[in-house]
Amino acid sequence: MSAWPEVTTAKSENRHEIKLAGAAISKRITEGGLDKGIFQLTNINLLNISDTCLTAIPDEISQLVNLQSLLLYGNKITDFNENITSLKKLKVLDLSRNLLKNIPGSINEMKELTNINLSSNEIEEMPKFTDFPNLLTIDMSNNKLTSFLDLENAVMPHLTDLKIKSNSIEVLPSCIIRSLPSLKNFDISDNRLKSVPGEIANMGKLKEINLKGNKFTDKRFMKLVDQCRTKQVMDYIRDHCPKTDQAQPTGKSKGKKGKREEPTAEDQECDLCHSMKILHVEDDILRVKIVESQVAGVRPFILCCIVNDLSFDETSFKKFIQMQTKLHDTICDKRNIATIATHDLEKIAPGDLVYTAKAPSALKLTPLSRVKPYSGEQLFQQLTAEAEALRKEKKRNVYSGIHKYLYLLEGKPLYPCLEDASGKVISFPPITNSEDTKMSQNSKSMLVEVTSHTSLGACKTVMNKLLQECLLLGIGPELEPGSIYHTLIVQQVKVVDPEGNLKNVYPSRTDCVYEATNIKVVRSNKK
Repeated sequence: MSAWPEVTTAKSENRHEIKLAGAAISKRITEGGLDKGIFQLTNINLLNISDTCLTAIPDEISQLVNLQSLLLYGNKITDFNENITSLKKLKVLDLSRNLLKNIPGSINEMKELTNINLSSNEIEEMPKFTDFPNLLTIDMSNNKLTSFLDLENAVMPHLTDLKIKSNSIEVLPSCIIRSLPSLKNFDISDNRLKSVPGEIANMGKLKEINLKGNKFTDKRFMKLVDQCRTKQVMDYIRDHCPKTDQAQPTGKSKGKKGKREEPTAEDQECDLCHSMKILHVEDDILRVKIVESQVAGVRPFILCCIVNDLSFDETSFKKFIQMQTKLHDTICDKRNIATIATHDLEKIAPGDLVYTAKAPSALKLTPLSRVKPYSGEQLFQQLTAEAEALRKEKKRNVYSGIHKYLYLLEGKPLYPCLEDASGKVISFPPITNSEDTKMSQNSKSMLVEVTSHTSLGACKTVMNKLLQECLLLGIGPELEPGSIYHTLIVQQVKVVDPEGNLKNVYPSRTDCVYEATNIKVVRSNKK
């Protein structure tokens, strides 16, 4: 069998990433099997073989000793090859949408893992977990689990996102409060839970919990879960769900009738701290209408908010741009988890925005730092050509700048976009936003947009961090002349479906909750 061209190119140019996906790759696998030359590319740190007919992971996978991301989603793989566990540098493991039934206990040896995605398989039971010091996310959705993950002897100190929806789990153990101290987003919807342990209410960092679609015997609780937000659900758990352990509640003491005391105005106001003021949503400003049928398979999650009364100078504006770049490389995981876009609100046509997806040839915008409009297809081709020319000119093995994100849309039949009320595209995530709404040093109001293909929780984590950084940069009005403390004025924005039904609002009362003692968040109905 002759070598595959992608493998030959990767070897000759010493590339660090290789992606093999789609029908053409499936045909090659069917006719002659996977090119084993892949496993001689020992310098690669990302291997993506996705949406093919691949049924097994070759033993030679262990030769890729520098691999950090292994993406094998959307195949026909039936067995988890234990040689994967010898990849000591591996951080991201995605085996979603396969036919796996069992996961070996040796997965516990992979201490560098930050992301595990085993969703949409046929897994009936997971091994006992031990400690994962670096793990951030686990997705076990759409499997055949009948019991929750065994975390009795595990500690995952940094895990923030756990998805285990659409299984057949009947009992939620109380040990998760001890094993997952940093959990922020927890989705255990569409299972068979009949009750929830009261200890869950003591998970102080939990911002979003989805319990919908379970079989709770407490009908009031079931109704609450279907209709209310996380705060109301957690309050009910605290007051009505029995504890299975003897853990004592933390936080503020309760007042009469078991109700928690709300912070007073004096508690919220602080002269010796930074202040974030969150204004209640106003429908007459703008809403974002999400066309879920279009974006579902591309980039289904979006959050927006408005930041008012901005005050930039040359230095702070430069730092503001640098901060976004840093967040894209860190908390956004090089835009793999989420993408940030900021717009000058005064440059956006008044009215509601629409978040949808279009065919590459139908999407048109003037990209940042460009003078003429492009279709999505033209822009992708132009950026690809520029990237290759620049890479060769600089004699690099990888792309740089915006060009390194092109692979995120490669082969997609639809491209996500955000349109203003006039139908003009102002954002094309995760690639770029429009030159027409570009922020400048003179901008006074800003629309902030965060999109993700992974989860709404990821959007919230990124948006919370972005607003915190904006506050600390001091790009809002000062509290008083010469003060070292800053203020930031944030306006809530709703995301609704085309019929106007609420999908989310940001920031909600569970958002923008910071551990830093020098930041106070004040929520108000008006300026």
